[in-house]
Order: sequence, then structure tokens, then C-alpha cells
Amino acid sequence: MAVTTKLLRTMGNFIKLGYGLQARGTVHNAHNLATSYHKKHALKGEYPNIQIDYSKVMPSQGSMPETQGLKIIKVENGLEISWDTQEEKELAGNDSVMLMICLPEIEKGRQYLNIVRRSEGKCFIPLSDKELTQQIEPYISFISADGAMVSDSVYLGNLNGIAENQEQKKAKQQYQQVKTRFDQVASSYLGQLKENYGMPLETKAFKYLEKEYKVLKNKLEHLPGKPG
Repeated sequence: MAVTTKLLRTMGNFIKLGYGLQARGTVHNAHNLATSYHKKHALKGEYPNIQIDYSKVMPSQGSMPETQGLKIIKVENGLEISWDTQEEKELAGNDSVMLMICLPEIEKGRQYLNIVRRSEGKCFIPLSDKELTQQIEPYISFISADGAMVSDSVYLGNLNGIAENQEQKKAKQQYQQVKTRFDQVASSYLGQLKENYGMPLETKAFKYLEKEYKVLKNKLEHLPGKPG
């Protein structure tokens, strides 16, 4: 529930429109419906290592027919999203375009509820250089001008790969700390062995050094966070 709540917190206004029609006439509200869907369908892993499956995230659900030709590309200073402007049955040029950009690394989302009209065929989302290199999870939806019909959101695909979560970052940092200490100990231990023609010294200090060397070496072999 905590993982789901954190995700939906970044797309609150989007969800009000994306699930609002579905909630009308029921005892549920838009947030309840979005929470129920994402708890059932958009999580992966086993407790306590639960993560979001961004390919299954749906900021909106509705009956408006699918829009064809959806594309996303990175351009200078942002993202360009385009689509087919052909007006089929139940699709109109004055439908509003809704975009949801999830930025998991900073746990934030960009919500655009009426960025352009369908007839324009494309739109531009400004992002900083830093944001453009982060994990980006983008979604697009369409809603009729009178608000009477909304589409299912479409996942436009991951950009820049999957970022490390906090647990992975912590493991990597811990591994590096142990590795730094091991390198120091190994340099001293192997250096003294070499100076003594490969024979262990009989001093207490050397025995402590040898013990630490072996402990750290074994720890590194089993510690998570090793660089790929």
C-alpha cells in the first residue's frame, strides 16, 4: 500500500480526470479506483522488496478508442510526443491531450492535463539536462472537450533505463566502503609477504593483518552491490 500511495501521490490531478468518469454514480472516488487497480496490477516483487511495474501503470481508464501512431523521442531540452491526427469515429480534433511524466529517481511527476489539442499532432515537454538523463516513465491519454469521454492511458516506454532504488544504492555504497578497506589491507599484507619471500611473518601484528585480509576478502565475495 505504501508503494502504491507514493506513486499515486505524484499524479493526483491526473487521476481525478483519468478515473473520474468511471467513479461517477458509484460509492467510489477516482483515487479509490486508481489505488485498487495499481495494487492488483502494477506491482512486482515480494514483500518487503515491492516495486512499481511502470509498464502496467495506468493513470487513466476509459472508453475512448485508442489513438494510433503514438511516438516519443528525446530532443534538445525535452521530449517530443506525437500521434496520428486522423479523426476516426468518437475521436475529435478538439480532444485534449493529457501527459503524465514519472521521474522515479526524484520521486516526482509532471502532470499536463490540457497541453494541446489532438489536432496539433505533437507536443513538447521541457525537461532539464539532469532530468533528461534520469529514468523517465511517460504516459499519454486523451479526453473529450466536454469531459464526457476519456481514453485508457498508453505507456510510451521507458527512457534511459531503470535507476537504482535506495536499497541498491545503499548496497553499492557499503560494498565500496568494504572494497576500499580491503584494498588498503591487501596492499600491506601482500607487500609484507613479498618482502619476506612469500613466507608469513610470525609477529602478532602480521597475524591480525592476515586475519583481516581473509575476512574482508570473503565478505567481498558474498556482499551485494558489486559493480556489474
